[in-house]
Amino acid sequence: MIKLFTVILFFIVTGSFAQNDNIFDRLQAINSDDATFYNIDGYTITSQTFNYSFTEKNLKKVYRKYSVKSKEVKVKDEQLSYNNYYINNQDRITDSIVQNNAIYFVEDQEKRITIIQFSAINKSDKKFERAIIKPIIEYKIPKENFASISIDSINFAGRKIKIESSCGWTNINTIQCPYNGEMNWSIHKELEDAKNTIGQQFTITKSKKSTKVLSEEIVDIVFEGANTKAKKVVYDLTGVTSLLASMSGGKTLTTYYVATEVRGNYISCVLSFWNNDNITKNGLPSLLEKVMELKK
Repeated sequence: MIKLFTVILFFIVTGSFAQNDNIFDRLQAINSDDATFYNIDGYTITSQTFNYSFTEKNLKKVYRKYSVKSKEVKVKDEQLSYNNYYINNQDRITDSIVQNNAIYFVEDQEKRITIIQFSAINKSDKKFERAIIKPIIEYKIPKENFASISIDSINFAGRKIKIESSCGWTNINTIQCPYNGEMNWSIHKELEDAKNTIGQQFTITKSKKSTKVLSEEIVDIVFEGANTKAKKVVYDLTGVTSLLASMSGGKTLTTYYVATEVRGNYISCVLSFWNNDNITKNGLPSLLEKVMELKK
């Protein structure tokens, strides 16, 4: 089951640009029972369709489902070729971190209401939003970009990796393996964007009242076969988080933040494990060892 946390393509809608941009090399999607989730370039995107005709009365029903307040301004995007309304809002997470949200209410090809939500940290791009709406509404995202909820392998930046049967998705592009580690990732068009993404994740985590940073350092690692560096942070988590961890005895969380080039694209990846996970002689749990190793 997918669980979304509060905190995912930019291409001009012409065939030649889409071919050059290779956006489908970076896009990952998962279908659940009632919604579809996407991740690319650090954006989280969700889409959901209701079997309602696109009328003012039905739109009000959907607004209530999405907790859209009556005073929020609904704007029609004239540059979209579909009947639509959208709203923008922001959630301030820290003094330097803002989550930008856009929700589109679109009349799809079957005259139903499709909702497409965009969420990103410290960035917003209307051209991006307009572009991703087209393949979603027209069902043009390739089947190979969709991962199965029942997981036995993952597409990790273009490489298929076998995963233990005990592992599962906890979010789009987020894998958790009990006692064997967890990781989340996104594929980016630019390295700077990947670096910004891991920096923002670190800032958000350390800003939480339940989090205490015990140590922080830059270490040398091998990631997907290439030498690179990672920020290694050890956290002491208190409050609700530690209550969950205490069920298995975990007290500290070791996390590696990585932004690097992988097979022609750029990846942001956060890998972590608890102090009582199954750590091999190489210093990492089995999930993390599938993509990285520590340099001695």
